[in-house]
Amino acid sequence: MVDEAELAHLRRCVELAAQALDAGDEPFGSVLVGGDGTVLGEDHNHVASGDHTQHPEFALARWAAAHLSPRERAAATVYTSTEHCPMCAAAHGWVGLGRIVYVSSSAQLAGWLAEWGAPAPPVRTLPIREVVPDATVVGPIPGLADQVRELHRRRLLRARGEGA
Repeated sequence: MVDEAELAHLRRCVELAAQALDAGDEPFGSVLVGGDGTVLGEDHNHVASGDHTQHPEFALARWAAAHLSPRERAAATVYTSTEHCPMCAAAHGWVGLGRIVYVSSSAQLAGWLAEWGAPAPPVRTLPIREVVPDATVVGPIPGLADQVRELHRRRLLRARGEGA
């Protein structure tokens, strides 16, 4: 499914998600990798600022549109801790980025939130291909998804004032 180099990028996504959580934000992290394997950029959520469009996948899509040719965008891969939300999936599709490889799916995230009695997100969670039908998508990645689940659990506990 994924090779060791891709696992390294996915582990970095989980690290970025943990950094976001440690900074008081929601635990999402992403890495943009060029067709030649070069890391072109990375980011994590910045929605604690109050702007809930500050997702890493959206930021990386905008960066790619400004700095890469259409051919370079199509050859790139976005690695991410959790499957793109509809907003980020649309940005990915409009910009023409290549593959998406994610650790945990939007269905997993929705299931975890429901299991924990958390409110549903304000935007419906949809599989990427519901938004971008021709997207090449790989995920979820067993093992690493458990780490992402734990980050989301810690975030919810903090939000409830229960520590983590």
